[in-house]
Amino acid sequence: MGLLWGIDLGGTKIEGVVLNENHMVLARERVPTEAVNGMPHIISQIEKLLSILEKEVGEKPQNLGIGTPGSVDPSTGLLKGSNTQAINNQPFHKELEKAIGMPVKIANDANCFALAEATMGAVADEHPEAKVVFGVIMGTGCGGGIVFNGKAHNGRHGIGGEWGHTVLHESGGKCYCGKVGCTETIIAGPHLERYYFEQSGNKRSLKDIYADYKAGTDPIAKETIDRLIHFFGVGLSNIINVLDPDVIVLGGGVSNLDVLYNEGVESVRKNVFNPTFTTPIIKPKLGDSAGVFGAALL
Repeated sequence: MGLLWGIDLGGTKIEGVVLNENHMVLARERVPTEAVNGMPHIISQIEKLLSILEKEVGEKPQNLGIGTPGSVDPSTGLLKGSNTQAINNQPFHKELEKAIGMPVKIANDANCFALAEATMGAVADEHPEAKVVFGVIMGTGCGGGIVFNGKAHNGRHGIGGEWGHTVLHESGGKCYCGKVGCTETIIAGPHLERYYFEQSGNKRSLKDIYADYKAGTDPIAKETIDRLIHFFGVGLSNIINVLDPDVIVLGGGVSNLDVLYNEGVESVRKNVFNPTFTTPIIKPKLGDSAGVFGAALL
């Protein structure tokens, strides 16, 4: 197997990595996205980044993996749902392949996270026997990725794993996607902070809310985190009832709340459609590296 080349395309930066066959990092660099200059400029920035990496490792890539928020619609070939607006509804995949002259595989960033943790992260270390992995992103937004037998599952519409936009409860209010009560509107970080503000009239960070919850000094903080625990259990039980993965790995800022790994797991247990519940729910290992590593592993 040759070198593995990956690109993590973000709204403000583009990160690239080259891994060897043992998944060791040979080179890792970043360039600004500068998305306001449009899709052709973004592609030129990717070309620039590849050139930098080529000089560091002394060879050119034969193919490339890219992770990005959003995904390619299989029916149209157009990118959709990316926070880099300049490439939405554009044939980004085709134009990039044309520009760099090599095959490119694109996947949602949550799928890249799940693939990286399954192949070289927490799942690989703690549960190497796992065949079906569900990766959860709980941060500014809420998303998910599915890995079957070491391969990311994009699905017929390119939305495999998008549990953040399954409807969970109408109390979440209207989501930017147009539906009401999406999982994201209830358990993503900014929406937890919004709920606390709506109940208390005070704007506070999730970190401070959680600190008061742990200290037992703020009943609204307790209400906010208890609500998270409840809907975390309901939301993940829906995934388990349908997919029944071998392991679930959590990522994103909200996943740092340790309560999810005890009371959150118990909430899942209460809601899952089975008399017993043994699915491991684990912390990630790779942190911010997961996205770009997963892109290389595509």
